[in-house]
Amino acid sequence: MFRPVDEQLSILLRGAAQVETEKELRAKLERSLKTKTPLRVKYGIDPTGFDVHLGHTVPLRKMRQFQELGHTPVLLIGTATAMVGDPSGRDSSRVGLTPEQIQKNAENYLTQISKVLDTSKAEIVRNGDWFGKWGFAEMLRLLGQATVQQMLAREDFANRFHVTKMPIQLHECLYPLMQGWDSVEIKADVELGGTEQLFNLMVGRDLQKGAGQEPQICLTSPILRGLDGEKKMGKSLGNFIGVTEVPRDQFGKTMSIPDTLMREWYTLLTDIPSSEVDTILAGDPNEAKRRLAAEVVRSFNGPEAGERALNNWITERVRGGDPDDLPEVNIPAGEVGVLDLIVAAKLTDSKGQARKKVEEGAFNYGPDRTKPADWKATVAVTNGLVLRLGKKMVRVKS
Repeated sequence: MFRPVDEQLSILLRGAAQVETEKELRAKLERSLKTKTPLRVKYGIDPTGFDVHLGHTVPLRKMRQFQELGHTPVLLIGTATAMVGDPSGRDSSRVGLTPEQIQKNAENYLTQISKVLDTSKAEIVRNGDWFGKWGFAEMLRLLGQATVQQMLAREDFANRFHVTKMPIQLHECLYPLMQGWDSVEIKADVELGGTEQLFNLMVGRDLQKGAGQEPQICLTSPILRGLDGEKKMGKSLGNFIGVTEVPRDQFGKTMSIPDTLMREWYTLLTDIPSSEVDTILAGDPNEAKRRLAAEVVRSFNGPEAGERALNNWITERVRGGDPDDLPEVNIPAGEVGVLDLIVAAKLTDSKGQARKKVEEGAFNYGPDRTKPADWKATVAVTNGLVLRLGKKMVRVKS
């Protein structure tokens, strides 16, 4: 069931930013191997309504590695902490969510996460199950285990207090204590998170010691940079790839990243051995990026989807053909006005937009990529006809 400790460490420490502490992790793995007892590996996500993107999958992939090595993943859904809002890495307060919002957001999380982690073989817990039973006395006891000075030692709080002068709400100081107490409740051996989470993870160690438990190992992963190669991947910045996006978009977006980002993505988003990554990156950059894009698609859609996305890209971008996986639109065969055709294919929202695109020469159709003479032209629509507007492409089904 369990592999040798050195082999486990080589897998688990790949791409890790920090481990508190590696010596303790080795000791836990050795005891686990000797007693045939899996480690309990915690990762918490607050249901704040985001779509899971590649950045979120970095610690989830680490959890999957623990799972594949025979350990027990404990996925914690922060139904209570989401009402407080995690201040980690923020320069202003984050508004907490209502119970109704939290419940609604939590419903689609496991579907997205299951693309990375085998949730059927994981423990799934919600911290509202214990915090919802607490009264004022229990919360006071928890608050009594930390000081204001400790909270102000946080980099984000210190920056807001000394530099930006942005308010620090008292409830924000509660968040790391609640996250830490989660580790006590589930008796975590290891907790995973991004580098901005280290303070919260370390609070868990302290609270476990106070509760008479062996402190958890804090293993953090680097923050994945987004498509621009500079800023943290995020939906608000538009530099992200969602795990539920269609393979074509996942592949195309990966192909858009700068070459300098490839080693980071290979390390954090694939299981390809480091020595093989060195060989790949020493070769043709375009080939290396296509391999990476195929791996990204494969991770969330299976090996066949990865191979298909790669072949379609080569067909379209290298050989100038049309990919096989184009979205289909139902349009009856026959002569159709070009503006009506573009709108019916949902390539634009209005005839006015369609006319502008035709006049710009942005629309073409068929194997010869024919461009209409003007916006009054008609098109002979047949089954399988490919319509193209900029980067948008559809295939007619009639």
